Amino acid sequence: MPMAFVLINADLGAEEQLVKELKGIENVREVYVVYGVYDIVAKVEADVMEKVKETITWKIRRLDRVRSTLTMIVVEG
Repeated sequence: MPMAFVLINADLGAEEQLVKELKGIENVREVYVVYGVYDIVAKVEADVMEKVKETITWKIRRLDRVRSTLTMIVVEG
């Protein structure tokens, strides 16, 4: 099944609110607040890669208080 991990930089103090919003988005399967260069990691999974890409581009990246993202598409071997 097509899957990607999205690393998210959030506005300072917005992490918990963004986690709630992300959990409500279709195709977002897991969400974690993390320490380090990024603030949040989200796992996105769908039946086709196009839906994964649409979720990231049109839903996650457009949330208020998301500063930047880095997407890692999982390659299945």
